[in-house]
Amino acid sequence: MRTPTTEHIYMTLFYSSAMKNFQVAIIGGGVIGSSLAWELSHYNISTIVFEQGSDVASGTSKANSGVLHSGINSPPSSLKALYCIQGNKLFRSLAGILGFLVQWRGKYVIAKNEEEVEELVRLKKVGEQNKVPGLQIIDSKSVKKKEPHVSCHSALWVPTAGIILPYECTIAFAENAVLNGVKVLLETAVKNIKRNDHGFDIVTSQGIYHSEIVVNATGLNSRTIVAMLEEPDFDIYPCRGEYLVLDKNCNNMVHSMIYPVPVKNLGVLGVHVTPTIEGNILLGPSAEFISDPYDTSTSKQMMQVLFKEAKEIIPSLPDSSIINAYSGIRCKLASKQSGGWADYRIQESTAIPGFIHLLGIESPGLTAAPAIAQEVRTMISKYISLKKKKKFMVKKRRLRRFAEMSREEQQQLIKKDERWGRIICRCETVTEAEVAEAIANPLGATTLSAIKYRCRAGMGRCQGGFCTQHIVRLLQKEAKKDIKHLNLKSPQSHLFSGNIREENHDTSTS
Repeated sequence: MRTPTTEHIYMTLFYSSAMKNFQVAIIGGGVIGSSLAWELSHYNISTIVFEQGSDVASGTSKANSGVLHSGINSPPSSLKALYCIQGNKLFRSLAGILGFLVQWRGKYVIAKNEEEVEELVRLKKVGEQNKVPGLQIIDSKSVKKKEPHVSCHSALWVPTAGIILPYECTIAFAENAVLNGVKVLLETAVKNIKRNDHGFDIVTSQGIYHSEIVVNATGLNSRTIVAMLEEPDFDIYPCRGEYLVLDKNCNNMVHSMIYPVPVKNLGVLGVHVTPTIEGNILLGPSAEFISDPYDTSTSKQMMQVLFKEAKEIIPSLPDSSIINAYSGIRCKLASKQSGGWADYRIQESTAIPGFIHLLGIESPGLTAAPAIAQEVRTMISKYISLKKKKKFMVKKRRLRRFAEMSREEQQQLIKKDERWGRIICRCETVTEAEVAEAIANPLGATTLSAIKYRCRAGMGRCQGGFCTQHIVRLLQKEAKKDIKHLNLKSPQSHLFSGNIREENHDTSTS
């Protein structure tokens, strides 16, 4: 009897599996993939998103400064400038439509001495060429009137810059896409892609799917996806950026974003001081080219470097103000040796029609996301007729948390549901009702991080020291989760390991 080859076994499995058919498959559930899913959900087409993490925005998209850029740092005529400027405008309406928060606080790019003023002049010229409004170079006295804690020689004022919670807007895009028919598969890795006469067969860890169009929005993994069907003509150079999170008692230190003049020869903007919507301040990021695209570790040494550079901008920063550190990885198309800067590549494969790649979408990728989504929608329309849905649902995110409501509003909620009166997270004053609402999200994401990014439980000073046990209890109750299968943020990050002690309900006496 002939022994089947590995290829024969694979092909038998491949073609005997029940395939699920879609018109568009998006690989990657970061802000780019999620905003595209939201864009396509307006039309009568079937769309699926594959995300290998346990939630959308589980990678690079959650680990950035949360800044909506204006377009002063990218060369005129570059795709980075084009989509940044368009995206900045789109976010002004999207925030209202989907109910996520944006604050247009503006930013200062500061010069520490006379020599750096030349760089401010250059940035202003680039911004004006990109049609960024309201740019002004002002002296230190003018800066001090609004930012009394900032030390500088002079600054470029950029009024159209804003701040946002990057995970909040990504979640809003994805959850509203799901409400309008898009299928999002979490914890689903793409293993292989095969081209056939009718599109693409996509082999995943959750089965085999078919799609007419494939959009590669995987960021750091984009080269791996391309290589499944053709030889990549690019490399990805991971660049780690570490951040420090300051306690909310420092929230009066800055009101706008404070940037140094950009770091030369790295293609990054340097260590800046950024207020957040929730009241914390971020310091960072660093810029370290690394070999492992998944190495999001942080170090004490880098914490010291970041804090030292931040104190050059704000000398009065308290030494005891740090409550957390994290890092994210930029997906650069240019190496450190070549200068670190490369433009976006948003293109369809010349050899494989319908295979669309979104490559090198680093900063200002968050800002550019909705504009890139519109561009990709246009590319898809060449193959598929896009007709808008007559009925379209929008679920706005809750604009105000329980902690921000008046006492009367809080009492009214508690009368309707007593869970509003039970505080789960003391640092952030998050109630049981808010945690339960987060657990019941349309994506079905149930890690501790998924809950945290939807209601802030665990983001306060104690970093989950008090509320974790209560969230675990609610996950068991509301989501019917086995405690053995509860994860922190990914399929591999188990909260509990080893043997779990069983409750002894025997009340008999000897």
